[in-house]
Amino acid sequence: MGKSAGIHIYRGSKIPVEHPRLRGPDEEIVLESYKKLKEPGGFSEELLNKILRGISCRKYSETVIEAAGAFGVSANSVSRHIVEATTKKLQEFKERHLSEFKPFAVFIDTINRAGSAFMVSLGINLAGEKQVLGFWEGATENNEVCKELLKDLERRGLKLSKKIIWVTDGGSGIIKALKEKFGKRLIHQRCTIHKGRNIQRHLPKRYRKEAHRQFRTALEQTKYKDAKQMLKSFEKWLRMINESAADSLMEAIEEILTLHRLEVPALLRKTLHSTNPIESMFSTVRDCEHNIKRYRGSRMAQRWLAAVCLYCEQNFRKIKGYRSIASVVKRIEALQVEGQHLSAAA
Repeated sequence: MGKSAGIHIYRGSKIPVEHPRLRGPDEEIVLESYKKLKEPGGFSEELLNKILRGISCRKYSETVIEAAGAFGVSANSVSRHIVEATTKKLQEFKERHLSEFKPFAVFIDTINRAGSAFMVSLGINLAGEKQVLGFWEGATENNEVCKELLKDLERRGLKLSKKIIWVTDGGSGIIKALKEKFGKRLIHQRCTIHKGRNIQRHLPKRYRKEAHRQFRTALEQTKYKDAKQMLKSFEKWLRMINESAADSLMEAIEEILTLHRLEVPALLRKTLHSTNPIESMFSTVRDCEHNIKRYRGSRMAQRWLAAVCLYCEQNFRKIKGYRSIASVVKRIEALQVEGQHLSAAA
């Protein structure tokens, strides 16, 4: 094995390097790592993918050495490449057009990072495919941040029709913005997991297991009338223990049952009844960013969030029950023609 002079392309400039020469039985072997070094942006992309999979910048030199053999990549060089790669991801994320995405349901939730609240929207289209639609940064989760997020989605071509099912955890700022946008036509499903936890927090520990059982049993009912009747019985039981717990249930009872009113089949309802799909993505965001010790400003936080969101999309699959989406859309259209309110959010 010998060495040859070569180049590494960084920010459009050619930097001279030495690379190993390996010869097989019949021909010279081209190192994949050297090919990446010669590609504009290729090496930065490779570094970013490695780090998103959990390899820290400090250990990347060792990984390169093991995989390809001694290019002497420094920690400072790695940082420059990562800034380059995540900057491209942020630009791609913020500028991609959404006119081809036909939304069936949209989840909105907030993740706190770098001292800021990032409100994120995750969409499910009519084919049952998921896509991260956008995010907006604010000091807290509030009405104005949600309005700006919705404006950004529309600016990039997303059609926010009154047939979309909106799923949230019950944050007042988000709900207020959605009400102002859609009024009585808003179709809003409150996260049943968050509501169940809120109710249980009002209760002494000895009652929580039974409260959980009654709440989930009611929501497992297929028909709206059956589910509501069981929730009303649950309310009576709660009032004997804690009036505030019962009030917490009743303030959202119709929004909890939006999917039942739309006759959404059980398999599809499992995806839409909570904010779990977007919170699962937030878990990946935290895992991918666990090596970041300090965010150096808003730009860095946005670069990384965009990069991780796009990375998450690579592993998205069609949701369970997607074949029922068309029938649910028809049900929504029929109820809107009849002039019925599909959510109590108005």
